[in-house]
Amino acid sequence: MHLFSAMFLLVMLAGMPGEVQNISQSMEVLDLRTFRDLQYVKNTEGLMKVVDGKLKVASENPRSLNPKGFQEVKDKVNQLLPLLPVLEQYKADAKMILRLREEVRNLSLVLMAIQEEMGAYDYEELRQRVLLLETRLHSCMQKLGCGKLTGVSNPITVRASGSRFGSWMTDTMIPSSDNRVWSMDGYFKGRRVLEYRTMSDFMKGQNFVQHLLPHPWAGTGHVVYNGSLYYNKYQSNIIIKYHFRSRSVLVQRSLSGAGYNNTFPYSWGGSSDIDLMADENGLWAVYTTINNAGNIVISRLEPQSLEILQTWDTGFPKRSAGESFMICGTLYVTNSHLAGAKIYFAYYTNTSSYEYTDIPFHNQYSHISMMDYNPRERVLYTWNNGHQVLYNVTLFQVIKTSGD
Repeated sequence: MHLFSAMFLLVMLAGMPGEVQNISQSMEVLDLRTFRDLQYVKNTEGLMKVVDGKLKVASENPRSLNPKGFQEVKDKVNQLLPLLPVLEQYKADAKMILRLREEVRNLSLVLMAIQEEMGAYDYEELRQRVLLLETRLHSCMQKLGCGKLTGVSNPITVRASGSRFGSWMTDTMIPSSDNRVWSMDGYFKGRRVLEYRTMSDFMKGQNFVQHLLPHPWAGTGHVVYNGSLYYNKYQSNIIIKYHFRSRSVLVQRSLSGAGYNNTFPYSWGGSSDIDLMADENGLWAVYTTINNAGNIVISRLEPQSLEILQTWDTGFPKRSAGESFMICGTLYVTNSHLAGAKIYFAYYTNTSSYEYTDIPFHNQYSHISMMDYNPRERVLYTWNNGHQVLYNVTLFQVIKTSGD
């Protein structure tokens, strides 16, 4: 059975389009990552030709290669080294495609069998079978699992727009087939949110609608999670949940004791006291309080009510942090927002422990005012001195077997 025929049958059986989003999501992730990496390979093609030309000249006439020329060739080769992890990612993606192909093939066989037997079951029995298939597919996707951050790619500049400070994002909820992109320029008193239909539209600055928030925002620590924008209300420690489709505030709640209005910001300031983010484990707030002596506090939030589910004190001073982001329940903190920054500190909520790290990344435009991880795409979104930039991340992952 053709893949799309299988998808259509699954929708008909379940009566809900959301039952088939997992597999389309995996294809979406592969498509986005492959597109970005292909662009990077193309961008290095010219450099590869230069190196190849210099090596040919040197091989034909070794005496022409003086110490200065040798150093130039060596520098060019060093510039090509970041291409290696990109090619490694291609190899990993190829293995993922093979796994998904086998899973789709197995599901298609089961779906054909169900299709032949449809007359023998009532609706509820068929629905239970569909739910079982969905569980199997979800299990397949979960084999990719979470992991520990081990590397960050070179930056990919998507667009240059807006002022020096701001934020941009896509929906972080898993699963989601939503391709919209949101942009929020500035770090205080802003109310204007631009919603683009696709990433391509955002890159071109076209096909967008405007949302005018009922309350202005503070900082750049906003996040879109399952169709709603979560942000810090200006001059307060109140978190607001704004629903895009209904254009209304669904809930707002004070983050008890949290500093605001540049009391405990990141090193770059900008009213960045409260940073909201999401990862594979849910919705988080990163902030600090007077009781915590200005050290970073992590709270996991209930997305519907915004109630705090659990809190951790990391012991890391927030004013010494450039930015931070969550991946798989771990908070990663950079040591600066300026050039030369690196990921310096990691706090593991699953063990309530921490370690100092040394993960470099290229701060291309020398002033990062927003850095957030998107678990749906497994990339870092950053706003860097008026540029919207993406980073691929490398996670150390253990692929689970069926016996785990």
